[in-house]
Amino acid sequence: MKAFSLIHILDRGAVLFLVLLGAFAVAIPVLNLLVPASSSLHVSTYLVALFGKYVCYGLLALSIDLIWGYAGILSLGHGAFFALGGYAMGMYLMRQIGTRGVYGNPVLPDFMVFLNWHELPFFWYGFNHFIYAALMILLVPGLLAFVFGWFAFRSRVTGVYLSIITQAMTYALLLGFFRNNFGFGGNNGLTDFKDILGFNVQVETTRNALLVTSCLALALGFLICRAIVTSKFGKVLVAIRDAESRTRFLGYRVEAYKLFVFTLSACMAGVAGALYVPQVGIINPGEFAPANSIEAVIWVAVGGRGTLTGAVLGAFVVNYAKTYFTSGVLAPYWLFMLGGLFIGTTLLMPRGIIGTLKYGFDQRAARSAAAEDGVETGAAPPAATPHAAE
Repeated sequence: MKAFSLIHILDRGAVLFLVLLGAFAVAIPVLNLLVPASSSLHVSTYLVALFGKYVCYGLLALSIDLIWGYAGILSLGHGAFFALGGYAMGMYLMRQIGTRGVYGNPVLPDFMVFLNWHELPFFWYGFNHFIYAALMILLVPGLLAFVFGWFAFRSRVTGVYLSIITQAMTYALLLGFFRNNFGFGGNNGLTDFKDILGFNVQVETTRNALLVTSCLALALGFLICRAIVTSKFGKVLVAIRDAESRTRFLGYRVEAYKLFVFTLSACMAGVAGALYVPQVGIINPGEFAPANSIEAVIWVAVGGRGTLTGAVLGAFVVNYAKTYFTSGVLAPYWLFMLGGLFIGTTLLMPRGIIGTLKYGFDQRAARSAAAEDGVETGAAPPAATPHAAE
């Protein structure tokens, strides 16, 4: 039964994606740890961290595609859930520093000593334990998404109005976390991490382990999303996306479906943020910036909305381009290039990279099937019409 279920949720594209992801998770550590630095095949530790960051972005894009591509919920505030998961991990990493901080305080992080805090705030309790931090990584973004979705979906807020509200939520959190008295490091955020689970976060082996862990999290998130979208639940989500009023008229509790998938998506984004922080070495309020959430939506649009694999591909492609173009003379023009990429994708390739390829393959298969039917029946294949592609 389990084998049948796994086969049911995996098509050839999904299997290919998992195989490539597995090969990536094996090849990068091998090329970093076992290949000499003098070899042209050697992957530097900097690239290991960079690729790990891309994988985390891929998981964030996957969470957005689940709600936008299949349920029609366009969230422009998913960066908030990503950042909350990152802050939960950052708080755990800060508690691991102990007396190795600049001020040598065994309990208070350096920024609290600098700001003359005399005791640890209650919401920092428990973050010296990884299990508690892992629970908060899921619970905090999930709870915020649940409460937000409960009021928004029950009020039947949809479309651009929902997008604006999610963006407003993200901006409110941005302003709050910028304040020094909020207890999260203010403008500087959390940084100077030392250990994670007792391992030095700066050494090559730990960075490779974080990359592999990120790949495993992405694979698990992908399997969860595939299980949802290929089930009856997923068919209802698509119905909500295409005709919400009609789906509600048929007796489905639309609000419950949207609330569940929105909360799950927020938890996935929180995990992505938690894996992101130890690999980049810092988390600050800038991660709440609405522009980050909008950029994540662009990843999904470029890769292919409603394809899952396209969302991950879009995250890799756009962020690689960002890394490449922001390190040279074109750096001041990157935002213009990003905007042009989004406009070009919308006008010329509205299905995204994977969506366009899939559509082309489907059309070719349909024409081949029609031609074979014409040969078997002795009739000529139907002539193409101007609306055949539609």
